[in-house]
Amino acid sequence: MEEKAEPKQIKLSFSDNELIRHLFGEHNSNLKRIADSIDVDIHARGNNIFISGDPVTAGLAQNILQQLYGLLEQKYPIYPRDIEYAIKLLSSDDRLKLKDFFLDSVYITSKKHTITPKNRAQKEYIDAIRNYDIVFGIGPAGTGKTYLAMAMAVAALTKGQISRIILTRPAVEAGEALGFLPGDLAEKVDPYLRPLYDALHDMMKFEKVAALMEKGIIEVAPIAFMRGRTLNDSLVILDEAQNTTSEQMKRFLTRLGFNSKAVITGDITQIDLPSEKTSGLVESKNILQNIKGIKFVFFSKTDVVRHKLVQDIIDAYEKLDQQKIKK
Repeated sequence: MEEKAEPKQIKLSFSDNELIRHLFGEHNSNLKRIADSIDVDIHARGNNIFISGDPVTAGLAQNILQQLYGLLEQKYPIYPRDIEYAIKLLSSDDRLKLKDFFLDSVYITSKKHTITPKNRAQKEYIDAIRNYDIVFGIGPAGTGKTYLAMAMAVAALTKGQISRIILTRPAVEAGEALGFLPGDLAEKVDPYLRPLYDALHDMMKFEKVAALMEKGIIEVAPIAFMRGRTLNDSLVILDEAQNTTSEQMKRFLTRLGFNSKAVITGDITQIDLPSEKTSGLVESKNILQNIKGIKFVFFSKTDVVRHKLVQDIIDAYEKLDQQKIKK
């Protein structure tokens, strides 16, 4: 029988009373969150924190608290969700530096919220968009693929690095054809593009978005509108790319012009194309990964940054799919 390691006790001391207040949280809520998450005892007394528990988890708690304090010293405000991300990051690799993630500001929204990467996949993704002209982000919903690409595009436009943002997606949803929907073409297409509008309005004021769209600086359109165009000096985002056909994907990728980048996002487990159609995203994954200058970033269910129940829901559906396969 394996013997348990002797409990370890660690004392940490911090000097700045104002930063300590933010580190501890209201009624020591941040300390309680860390203690409950990794199964250690954490007690505060004055400027000191006392940690006791298994040597590994006690060391992890020490690492988390010291790095969070370092963020506060850099004027980064700590929120409850940041505590969760810090625990998740450092639990996966205690050599990571939280500053590399939390201080990597992608964009500050009109609501003064700072958009930063929340996990290793997101960090790899935004670095890829910075360094590659074509980036594929593949993985489940809720991993920030579209939102981060949008933030990178808005940031690039604001800095004058590009002159246009083009947002596009296939008008395919659960097999429903556009022709059977009510209204003119704009009204038919709008429901498919709504998630792109929502992300855009989260980052910029409505009036500014409307003005930029009126000038053609921001364009939101179904992928069918890309036919015959050359996209120069732009950042182009193709969302829900799992629902592109092989022909659509090829046409899109060959539209890229000078000083342009393309970000293609999708979830290959959520394909709504007819069974006889090949997904352009799946095909691209199979044939383009060895091309220099194209970067594929893969997200998993552990990278979900929506409500914590989303990951549990993904798990449940994965188990259901496995049961169906066995039958």
